[in-house]
Amino acid sequence: MSLLVVGTVALDTIETPFGKAERIIGGSATHFSLAASFFKNNIQLVSVIGEDFPTAGIKNFTDRNIDIKGLQVKKGEKSFFWAGRYHNDMNTRDTLDTQLNVLADFDPIVPEEYRNTEYLMLGNLMPKLQMKVLDQMNKRPKLVMLDTMNFWMDIAWDDVIEVLKRVDVLTVNDEEARQLSKEYSLVKAARKILTMGPQYLIIKKGENGALLFHKDELFFAPALPLEEVFDPTGAGDSFAGGFIGHLSSTDDISFANMKRAVIYGSAIASFCVEKFGIDRVVSLSNDEFKNRVSQFVSLVQFDITLS
Repeated sequence: MSLLVVGTVALDTIETPFGKAERIIGGSATHFSLAASFFKNNIQLVSVIGEDFPTAGIKNFTDRNIDIKGLQVKKGEKSFFWAGRYHNDMNTRDTLDTQLNVLADFDPIVPEEYRNTEYLMLGNLMPKLQMKVLDQMNKRPKLVMLDTMNFWMDIAWDDVIEVLKRVDVLTVNDEEARQLSKEYSLVKAARKILTMGPQYLIIKKGENGALLFHKDELFFAPALPLEEVFDPTGAGDSFAGGFIGHLSSTDDISFANMKRAVIYGSAIASFCVEKFGIDRVVSLSNDEFKNRVSQFVSLVQFDITLS
């Protein structure tokens, strides 16, 4: 099944307690598509970059068989740029610089050959742009997954609510879930959000794992304990890419398969944080990935006898 990924392809400068990396490859669509490529060969990418984007960065996509016909290159313009510094706990960060550049007037144009995609991942973009992508589909995809953030809830609340009516899976972190629902309890928050349109909700909790909700069903997957978290940037996007990559490769959107997808997404995200940017994921072997999934399975499986 085809998978279309729409989002940002960017340049990042990141500071953590472990060091600093300047103008490295980042962006939501980058992390989504690279993570999903461990499951699929026919991934289609829609995004925009400037003339300053390095050729080596584009090669990361083509090396993973990601179709970049939908990647716009704006001559004489600069790519979206973000700079941030993480605190010692690696859970909080300060944004030091944001330059929209080509993203300021981004018009996502979906190539005709992408418009019958079965699976669609809408990355963190202005909700009006997410709806514009949906409007270009020849038919409704079998599954639409959407990521959003508190920034859009602050400045475009009505548009966020409108696009939620058109998606199947929403992925947000715990803070965003509380803001969207106006509920502190994540169980109450999930129940309320599931009335807004999505059939499935994933609440990402960083180093504390992820929650999957559907109707009255709930699944929790812990994060794998790691000796070092080097750079958390893109971990949530990698999780989402692994999640939808597994679903589209199996063409199975049952709740049971979504639980497996959460484990696969968690596994790929655990690699993302081990180095700056995409460095660890692009060097990842299939055997390493399979071994990491096995570690997750061992973490959550156990036998118990009830007396």
